[in-house]
Amino acid sequence: MFWNGFKVHISETCAAPAPTEPAEDAGCRYPAAQKPNLITNVATTDATVSDSTMLGPIHQALRKRDLLPDEHYLDSGYPSAELIVGSLENFGIALITPVLPDRSRQAKAHEGFAASDFAVDWQAQRVTCPAGQLSSSWTPCVQDGVPKTVVTFSKTVCGSCPHRAQCTTAKSGRRQISLHPREMTEALRRARAEQETKDWQKDYALRAGVEGTIRQATAVTGLRRARYRGLAKTHLDHVYSAAALNLIRLDAWWNGHPLDRTRTSHLARLELSLAA
Repeated sequence: MFWNGFKVHISETCAAPAPTEPAEDAGCRYPAAQKPNLITNVATTDATVSDSTMLGPIHQALRKRDLLPDEHYLDSGYPSAELIVGSLENFGIALITPVLPDRSRQAKAHEGFAASDFAVDWQAQRVTCPAGQLSSSWTPCVQDGVPKTVVTFSKTVCGSCPHRAQCTTAKSGRRQISLHPREMTEALRRARAEQETKDWQKDYALRAGVEGTIRQATAVTGLRRARYRGLAKTHLDHVYSAAALNLIRLDAWWNGHPLDRTRTSHLARLELSLAA
């Protein structure tokens, strides 16, 4: 029914281990040339604030401190077609993140014609279905505050199509699809295709390091429980906790136990319950 508490979003630098020689210190667990991953931003919100609405403010906060990454590794709760394009245009950041799959009936069933199977001619403003039929209408509109285009095929074409059962079960008897603006549609289709490749999955595995940060934050600083009432005080507590973790990591590195970091970043969010 409700969640009485807060959520914290943690950004930190990250890098794959470099192929360098280990340090001479027998207790060193990492190559000496690598520097520690450091937390670069902490954002605190009420628990009900969606992850996707926080990506812009997080990038703005990083830009103010000249800490914008070239790549940002995220979980699937953050990205959207608008953010994939907007992050690159407004901040120069490439989002490395799994995007949600096509939710159409055909895509979920892995049979029939999904929206991505339709070829879009943006200049001619028409769409060709997998059976080779052309759309009959192209209607720009706004859905949930987002500009889109609704493409419709005629009843005549769909009604006599031998592949109709694979394409639509709509009562109207014809197929209809909604498209984001061109740049967003192409970015979304490209992202969905890339995340199925082994190279992308190997690259995205880098984000797994943030799970260790979450564990460290909860085990060392008790970040799972809010010590104070109110968003402002809770956020200040989160900032102090992040600073403490950075000092712990720097101390470990200075004393011969280096961690790793580059100009990439990953992001995680942690839900907190409110303590009395």
